[in-house]
Amino acid sequence: MHKEELIQLHTLMAQMKTFFESTDDSANFDVYNNLGITPVHVHRSKAEHKHAIFILGSEIANVISEDEYSGMGRTSIRMNELAAKTFNDGGHLG
Repeated sequence: MHKEELIQLHTLMAQMKTFFESTDDSANFDVYNNLGITPVHVHRSKAEHKHAIFILGSEIANVISEDEYSGMGRTSIRMNELAAKTFNDGGHLG
């Protein structure tokens, strides 16, 4: 995926985050928020946006999952695995 496409996906997912924050008091996006990267940070690297997408995807899946064994629960776990792999493959992020 090209960097511009990743930023578009990141933007869509950030809009989903905003929706969940406004409708679900238990929605927790602390890990994503602590990354300090949002879709408007276009100067950040492709690897950083990819890592942020996986973290955000994990947290969105966690918000809508019933438990860790549901489909979304497993998706959340897999997104965390991909985020760790992206972080490790990308060297340093941040």
